[in-house]
Amino acid sequence: MSNTIIDTNFNFPNQKSVYKGKVREVYNINDDELVMIATDRLSAFDVVMPKGIPYKGQILNQIATKMMAATEDLVPNWLTATPDPNVAVGHLCDPFKVEMVIRGYMSGHAAREYKAGRRMLCGVPMPEGMKENDKFPEPIITPATKAEMGGHDEDISREDILKRGIVSEADYVVLEDYTRKLFQRGSDIAASRGLILVDTKYEFGKTKDGQIVLIDEIHTPDSSRYFYADGYQERQDKGESQKQLSKEFVRQWLIENNFQGLEGQTVPFMSDDYIESVSERYIELYENITGETFVKADVSNIQERIGANVLEYLK
Repeated sequence: MSNTIIDTNFNFPNQKSVYKGKVREVYNINDDELVMIATDRLSAFDVVMPKGIPYKGQILNQIATKMMAATEDLVPNWLTATPDPNVAVGHLCDPFKVEMVIRGYMSGHAAREYKAGRRMLCGVPMPEGMKENDKFPEPIITPATKAEMGGHDEDISREDILKRGIVSEADYVVLEDYTRKLFQRGSDIAASRGLILVDTKYEFGKTKDGQIVLIDEIHTPDSSRYFYADGYQERQDKGESQKQLSKEFVRQWLIENNFQGLEGQTVPFMSDDYIESVSERYIELYENITGETFVKADVSNIQERIGANVLEYLK
């Protein structure tokens, strides 16, 4: 197997703390900037899988970097530099404790809720008579609370967010506006690549001077679901499943192997061949989403490479 990066333990100059999320590790430098390392960890159903996926961190980081550049005229973001294929550096922000999930189509979690007979998701009504993967009349925003490592994100309505004081109303209006603008731009970019941006999530934070900015990742296969546009309507008309470009294929494989992150379930064994196939799918995702050929970084010693590049940047 290729060398992967599963965990980091750096001690950079002026490092104040480190936060380890499901996939990313964030180093606080002098309470001023953040060094965010995208690992090769794979998370599904809020559970981190035991093996890393070669090049996954590089792929996520590079897609997010490109998409931030492609949307910065609409929405300000936290990013200032990318000193390594797996690393993004940006402003220290105070993150909002919600993920802004936006759905253009009734897929994934929304479809599972719909099948269970529910017609409200996060306080937003879903029309009667829809089939899985049908397009909503208008994209719907269905926020989720942010879980700590090992916890589960939970659906929450706009009303509850405001009632519980998780986000102020003035800020929430901005988050909604930014979410809709980013989704429209993401949908346009996807369409230009022959793809449909089905749903995605955005995370936002506030800089020290109180500016609301986009943080974390954007339009990656981990945070978004894509369909191939070609044949979409035909498949819908025939009641066939859609050809997906997202992490959903991993979720489906886990479901088939009796795992949905529920209590008492164990993660199924992932063979080297399966891991390799997941890596190949991620590379395919990268090339389809960006329209560019993926160039593999040197992975002979990823830890050393990242450490050297970040130190050089911090000088």
